Amino acid sequence: MPDKGRFPHYMIKEIFEQPQAVRDTIADNLSSKTRRVELAVTRRIPRDASVTFKKITIAASGTSRHAGIAGRHMIQELAGIPVDVEYASEFEYGNPITGPEELTIVITQSGETADTLGAQRLAQSRGSRTLAITNVLDSTIAREADAVIHTQAGPEISIASTKAFGAQLVALYLLAVYLGETRGTLTDQKVAGLVDELLALPDKIETVLNQNDLCHELAKKYYKIEDFLYIGRNVHYPIALDGALKLKETSYIHAEGYPAGEIKHGPYALIDEHVTVVGIATRDLNDPQSVLRAEKSISNLREVKETGGRVIAIATEGDSEIADAAHHVITVPKAPELLSPILEIVPLQMLAYHIAVQRGVDVDRPRNLVKSVTVE
Repeated sequence: MPDKGRFPHYMIKEIFEQPQAVRDTIADNLSSKTRRVELAVTRRIPRDASVTFKKITIAASGTSRHAGIAGRHMIQELAGIPVDVEYASEFEYGNPITGPEELTIVITQSGETADTLGAQRLAQSRGSRTLAITNVLDSTIAREADAVIHTQAGPEISIASTKAFGAQLVALYLLAVYLGETRGTLTDQKVAGLVDELLALPDKIETVLNQNDLCHELAKKYYKIEDFLYIGRNVHYPIALDGALKLKETSYIHAEGYPAGEIKHGPYALIDEHVTVVGIATRDLNDPQSVLRAEKSISNLREVKETGGRVIAIATEGDSEIADAAHHVITVPKAPELLSPILEIVPLQMLAYHIAVQRGVDVDRPRNLVKSVTVE
């Protein structure tokens, strides 16, 4: 088992290993000579096969499913392919409509997740080609898939997935660029710009890790709160989902993730001084829709604050509009909207970790949970 080094727990060690996990995942799938995406997905899916895919289905569970939801936004925007995201545990027992003209992507950190393996086998029995995104190249799911993208996160010991999730998001972004290029929805110039932004990401994650002390201080203020709501719009919604999951599985605190616009459709009734809302309100100033979404999210947070709820916001560096809408603000560097989730999840992971430590929980081994769910 890897040594924890200077860190008291594997979870915080693995959070701090994310820049390297991202660098390694990029390097494994990007040509150093041409700076073009060259995914290790050959096997039984040739490069030109992506042109024939009419739909993609992503099947996964837990954190991997949250990555899949973010991946849906990436693929649809960059490659123009419709994408559905399914719970792997439900996919196997439903009647999924899939076939030879569709691609099924299964995402799993261990490559041994029982319900995800079942989903993959069912999709293959219907004639669908399958692509596995996994951190374990010699796993059952990887061996049986038609193609594999290997996330280079390295061993992840803590049950709560952190660096593997970041690597999955990078793999999905790389896949979206790859599909966009092969299908002709992205020009060479656009691809070059997307690759440049991706290559800048690890250094930006290093910057976010500097917020660890702030997350520690916030944990001291909020560790006794028993109810959290996490909200985000569009590609930021799955990050809200995973932020909530990290808190509930490490701290045993009730936490739920919602699309920001849905908070008024029921959850708003819960808001009072005993509830903390964590809102993602980053913006890409080069994208008018991103700016609009951020403004709406900031408006939601402002209303929560006025109602009496406590608000912690994740915002873009230099954004002055967020100040009056939140009690506390954690900032992340500027980035294109589709890459921002990889930055946003880091402070949410650190916040969950420090709250769990404050509550005296076994952070790396939460009760009732296992690292790989191999039995349904």
